[in-house]
Amino acid sequence: MRPSGRTPDALRAVSIEPGFAHHAEGSVLIRMGGTEVLCAASIESRVPGFLRNSGQGWVTAEYGMLPRATHTRGDREAARGKQSGRTQEIQRLIGRSLRAVIDRAALGEMTITLDCDVLNADGGTRCAAITGAWVALSLACRHLVAMNVLKASPITGQVAAVSCGLVGGAAVLDLDYAEDSGADADSNFILTDAGGIVEIQATAEKAPFSEARFQELLALARLGTGRLFAIQRAALEPA
Repeated sequence: MRPSGRTPDALRAVSIEPGFAHHAEGSVLIRMGGTEVLCAASIESRVPGFLRNSGQGWVTAEYGMLPRATHTRGDREAARGKQSGRTQEIQRLIGRSLRAVIDRAALGEMTITLDCDVLNADGGTRCAAITGAWVALSLACRHLVAMNVLKASPITGQVAAVSCGLVGGAAVLDLDYAEDSGADADSNFILTDAGGIVEIQATAEKAPFSEARFQELLALARLGTGRLFAIQRAALEPA
């Protein structure tokens, strides 16, 4: 039995609330169990220097955690004067994941930045950020269409992320902190609704695990992201 009482293939309770940040062109508050992440999309009519006059746009992300998102207070990275390696790695991952499902030529020379701020952390913050950021990005693109800046949304598909792991010898979906902190192996799967793999991060925390066990985790991830894709679509439906 998992600490949460869930079956091995069960997600935590998931909700996506659009429009949480009132001034952003697209925003959501995503909740996955005790993890809550605010994802806000901002549009700028310029691109980084390496893309000027290329006709292509850019999608990027920034990620951060509030000091009391965790059990003990963490220092603000701004106060330290630099971002941690973990923060940089996660925000690059979010950006790569979103760029996998947008036609940057159709976007044109604009930049959309996704700010992903963790309000409460209970495992899987990067997965929640990616899943919520896709909805915020989609809302921002709808805004561009509504303002007649674009004729159609440049979004080409959905992307979502979920964690899987080996806990107590069992393959389980969507680890919370209690499971993640003691897992034999943990992984993050970033997948598209077309079945594509954007990125897989898998680590044996104790003994190496077999390819057969990895396939178990991948099957769980496909099941979990399939459910997340449905929740994303529902969040974009008119109220």
